[in-house]
Amino acid sequence: MVLAIASVSFSAMAQDDPTLKYSVATNSFWSNWFIQVGAQWNAWYSADEHGAGLDRSPLKDFRSNPGAAIAIGKWFTPGLGLRTKLMGIWGKSVRPVNGNGEGYSNKYWTLNENILFNLSNMLCGYNPDRVWNFIPFVGGGIGRSMTHDRYGMDLNVGLLNEFRLSRKVFLNLEIGWNRFENDIDGTEVILDPNNRGWDTHDNLLYAELGLTFNLGKGTWDKVPDLAAIKALHQSQIDALNAQLADANAEIDRLNNLIRNHKCPEAVREVIAAPATVYFYCNKTDNGPSYERDMVDVRTLAKLAAQKNVDLLITGYADSATGNPEHNQWLSDERAKTVADEVVGQGVSRSKITTVGKGGVDILSPFDLNRRAVVELK
Repeated sequence: MVLAIASVSFSAMAQDDPTLKYSVATNSFWSNWFIQVGAQWNAWYSADEHGAGLDRSPLKDFRSNPGAAIAIGKWFTPGLGLRTKLMGIWGKSVRPVNGNGEGYSNKYWTLNENILFNLSNMLCGYNPDRVWNFIPFVGGGIGRSMTHDRYGMDLNVGLLNEFRLSRKVFLNLEIGWNRFENDIDGTEVILDPNNRGWDTHDNLLYAELGLTFNLGKGTWDKVPDLAAIKALHQSQIDALNAQLADANAEIDRLNNLIRNHKCPEAVREVIAAPATVYFYCNKTDNGPSYERDMVDVRTLAKLAAQKNVDLLITGYADSATGNPEHNQWLSDERAKTVADEVVGQGVSRSKITTVGKGGVDILSPFDLNRRAVVELK
C-alpha cells in the first residue's frame, strides 16, 4: 500500500512539473494490469547438503526439475509495479547419501508478492515501443511442500527481461532466487555453527520462459506541455488585443473624418470598414477568434451585396514560419476560405478578387500576420 501511494504521488509530481522530460499522466486503477504465464527449470539447494560434497550445478538431475508459473500484476507508474506470482508443482529434495546426492520428488508451490522496478523506463524515459525492458524485482511470500506437508516463509529476488512482440504481448526471460526461512524439503536439519550464508537455508533457483499479456490500457499518456498551452493562450490574447487596437484606431480615424468633412463618403467608409480574420499557424480554416471575425465579414458581405459593389480579399501568412512557397499557398487558401463565406452571403463570385501576399512581417507579434482582410474596392 505504501508503494502504491508513493508511486501515485510520484506521477502526480511529474504532472505538476512540466520541465520533466519523461512525465506521464496517472492512469486509472483499472489500467496497466497484466498476467504472465511461463515454463520453468528449477534447481533445489537444500540446507542439509552442507559438507556432502554434492555437485552444485543447477542442471544435475538430482536437484533440478521442470516447473510452471502464473502471475498477475499492475504497473502504478512506468517504473514501479506489483506482482503476485504462484509457481512450483515439481521439485526435488536433495539428500546426502555416502557423500553423494540422490534426488527425491518434492511437490511444492510458492506464492510471492514482488515489487517490480522497470529500470529501462526509470533511466531512459518511458517509451511504449521499446523492444527490451530490464526489470529487477524483490519480494517475499510463503512456500509449501505438498509432499512433506511443510510450510515456510521465503524472500526472493530476480531479474525479468521483457521483449516486445506487440503492444499487448511480451516475451519473458526471467531468473530468480527463493530463500526459505526454514527447512521445508522433508529433512530435519541440525544447524552446524560452521555453516554460513548459502547453506543455512533451503534455496531454490529458477529460470523461466513465458509471455506477458497486457489487460486493457497498457500504455501511459504523456503530460500535456503546459508551457506550450500557456503560450498558445497568450498568443490568442495578443491577437484579440491587436484586433481591438486596430478596430479602435479605425473608429477614431473615421470619426475624425466625419467630424472634419461631414461628407457621405465618410459615412460610407464607417459602414464599410475592412474586416479582418485571424488564423492559427499553418491553418486555413480556424483561428483564435474565427467565428467572431466571421460576423464582421458577413456584415460587410451583406452590405456589398445590397450595394452591388466589388470586394477585395487579401490573404497573408507570417514570414517567421514556413518557406516562401508554403506561405504563398497559405495566404491564397486563407483568402479563398473567406471568399467562400462571402459568396454564401449572396455576393457574386465575379464581384470578388482574392490576392495572396505570402509571408509578411507587417504586424507584431509575428503570428498576427496570419490573417485575411476583406474590404470594398
